[in-house]
Amino acid sequence: MNNIYKLNNKIKHYEWGSSKILPQFLNMENKKNLPFAEMWMGTHKSGSSQVADDTGNFVNLSEVSGDMPFLLKLLAVEKPLSIQAHPNKEQAQEGFNKEESAALSLTAPKRNYKDTNHKPEILCALTPFKMMAGFREPEKIKYSLEEFLTIAPQLKDIISPLIKTLVSGQLSGFFRTLFNFTEYEMEYLCSFINGMNENISNKIISNEQCNLMKSFCAVYPGDPAILSPLYLNYLELNPGQAVYIPAGILHAYLSGFGVELMTNSDNVLRGGLTHKHIDISELLNILYFVPFVPQVITPPESASWYCYHTPCDEFQLAYMRGEGNEETFPGNTPAICIVTDGELKAGNKTFKKGESFFINKDSSGEALRAEPFSFCGNFQLFAACTSSAPKYNGKRKSLSG
Repeated sequence: MNNIYKLNNKIKHYEWGSSKILPQFLNMENKKNLPFAEMWMGTHKSGSSQVADDTGNFVNLSEVSGDMPFLLKLLAVEKPLSIQAHPNKEQAQEGFNKEESAALSLTAPKRNYKDTNHKPEILCALTPFKMMAGFREPEKIKYSLEEFLTIAPQLKDIISPLIKTLVSGQLSGFFRTLFNFTEYEMEYLCSFINGMNENISNKIISNEQCNLMKSFCAVYPGDPAILSPLYLNYLELNPGQAVYIPAGILHAYLSGFGVELMTNSDNVLRGGLTHKHIDISELLNILYFVPFVPQVITPPESASWYCYHTPCDEFQLAYMRGEGNEETFPGNTPAICIVTDGELKAGNKTFKKGESFFINKDSSGEALRAEPFSFCGNFQLFAACTSSAPKYNGKRKSLSG
């Protein structure tokens, strides 16, 4: 089993992270009560995983794997992330070149493009997970705003221009108008939302939408995105369910714990709910102003191997479960695996919940292994591999069966 390497991974302590979820999952102490937001697994230059080489020294994973086209993460979301979208490849290349020509440092707060890559992503829930993603139908947004006005007729001068843009179905015009609100208008809007009755919801505006707007107002007063629950789709994922987010789609993760897989990129354009840099003009350039409801991918309960299909060429996310028998790990491409429950044995190595490892090609580089890898134990894991990995979904026959 010389081709299996245990990973040491980087933790990112972003302010929206949880001080408990990820440390408990990883069986780590958090004496400083830091927010543990993400654990990165891959070769990204801002947080590469490390492995022990033949001498026992730790080296970056890339020295064993080469540069990997994807980045696997654990996300522990306690506070909402910013509303954001990611560019496609052409937009990323153009934006990166423009900022390089302007001699803008890669670490500058106003830098939008850190690389030339696109950043589609898939998020799979490990616990109940709440998020917003994709523009709702213009007519549905219009109905929500009209209902909002029946609750708050005093906001007519603020809300009516938004409704007007939606009469002809113009999502781009709606979004531009939203971000042209004056500071005074936003203060007035926030003051009303903060004072809304808890039971103000109805068939068109739900309690969840009302509560989200109130919570956004409390943390980000003056941010036009406080109305985002009215114009973005609200989703709740159960454990095991996943959502794929392509380029150009507005989204925000609100709460929960999950596995996220994306291309090896750090290009983010923000559209609210943040104190970080927001470049609305550039965001408008990369957004797809069409209604979009992400498909919720639900694997069958009986599957011991399941691949979450996506149209992305750089990665596939797969789930694997062992129930005591030997199970074959399919495929002949390198993979990063994270054990999310139980314990497994691979050769003379054991991996427990929270531990991750890299499966490499053999020394010739022509195949992953001369004989199939087999895992034994009661476990659950997620594997990130290239899109050439096998896509069989179902109950496979174990080696011992």
